[in-house]
Amino acid sequence: MLLIPPVQGTMIKLVYCISKKAGMTDEEFFHYWEKIHGPIGARIPHLRRLVQSHRVTVPGDKHPPDYDGMVELWFDDREALLAARQSSEWKASSEDEANFIDHKKVAYFVSEEHMILGEAKQDNRH
Repeated sequence: MLLIPPVQGTMIKLVYCISKKAGMTDEEFFHYWEKIHGPIGARIPHLRRLVQSHRVTVPGDKHPPDYDGMVELWFDDREALLAARQSSEWKASSEDEANFIDHKKVAYFVSEEHMILGEAKQDNRH
């Protein structure tokens, strides 16, 4: 596996795409995720930003969603992510997932953002 060194000042983002546990309504799932699980995850050390994206229904959209939501956990760097994973807060958050997530329908990856359109680039090296 090729490891690319991080660019100075570039945060990394852990992304989970998740699906609700069988038997839960959308209302139960989204409420639990935001109001119960969200505060548990927010206590993870070294976490800089935590964003939940909840699935919405778009009338007329012919593409069924693959997941019920996505969560982004932002860290300063890889070392901060690895340190966070060793914490009791990470363990508590991971254990709580069984209350609302179907772990057979999850996607996971760690990423660096590359802004294409949106806020002006802060980095003039490109």
